[in-house]
Order: sequence, then C-alpha cells, then structure tokens
Amino acid sequence: MTVNILPDSRLARSKGAQNRAGVWWVPIYCAFCGAEGGFVPEENTTFIFWMCNPCFETHGEITNLYVMPDEVFWEKVKQEQIETYGRLLTLSELVEIVAADASPLATLIKQRR
Repeated sequence: MTVNILPDSRLARSKGAQNRAGVWWVPIYCAFCGAEGGFVPEENTTFIFWMCNPCFETHGEITNLYVMPDEVFWEKVKQEQIETYGRLLTLSELVEIVAADASPLATLIKQRR
C-alpha cells in the first residue's frame, strides 16, 4: 500500500515573500494548476496544501480533509471580527491574536493553516 502525500503549495525556495507589519508572508499556489493563492505567514508554517475553486470543482474533496471554500472561510473570519470587536482588525492585530491563541477568532484562523 502506498501513502498518499499531499504536495506543499509553497515554492521550494522563497520567492516573492513580502514583509507585512513585521511578519514575512510567502506566496502559495494551487497544488493542481499552479494558480496564485495569496500569502501565508512564513513563521511557524510547516506545510500548506491549497486548491483553487476551479480545481476543487474538477477534482472534488480529497478524502479526510476539511474543505471550506475560501469565500466562506473569510466571511466567517470577518463576521467573528465584527461580532467580537465591532470592526475589521488590522493585519498586525490579527497576528497578535493568533500568537496569543486565546480566542475563538484565533482558533478559527488556525484551522486554516
């Protein structure tokens, strides 16, 4: 029996990294077609698998993985910020919340790592 290993959606060498609010973010790409998928924090990120919506529609859900369309996930993050803080938070505020790891918002964001 072979083990199904998902590919990492980051480049083997950091290219195109950006420093935002003192945190380095690296670009990610669809594991199937290579479409750009935004950025993830470089620090404490050991693995990222990302599939764009068109590839998800073509290939479907991969067994035993939690799947939520990006739009749905980010809407949940947005609603949690508004409900808890009454506004959308800045990137540096979000980084601090995730680092503190003591709120429902931090838990929600960490689910997406």
